[in-house]
Amino acid sequence: MKESEKKKPLNKYIRFSGIALQMGLTIYLGSLLGEWLDQKYPNNDQLYTKICTLVAVFAAMLSVIVQVTKLSKDND
Repeated sequence: MKESEKKKPLNKYIRFSGIALQMGLTIYLGSLLGEWLDQKYPNNDQLYTKICTLVAVFAAMLSVIVQVTKLSKDND
């Protein structure tokens, strides 16, 4: 039983690390998409980069909220 109790906190840290990496990757890919769109359809304000990055931030935050809520329900 002690081994399983030790694995649970470690499992939480691994999950939170995974969530952080997923969030960073989502935002990075959103900015890459925006840069690509700005190169393909030029504009003065880099509007596509700003919009895609902002949408990626909101999507990443929503994903984090859903995953943390699920994780907290699993612990109860």
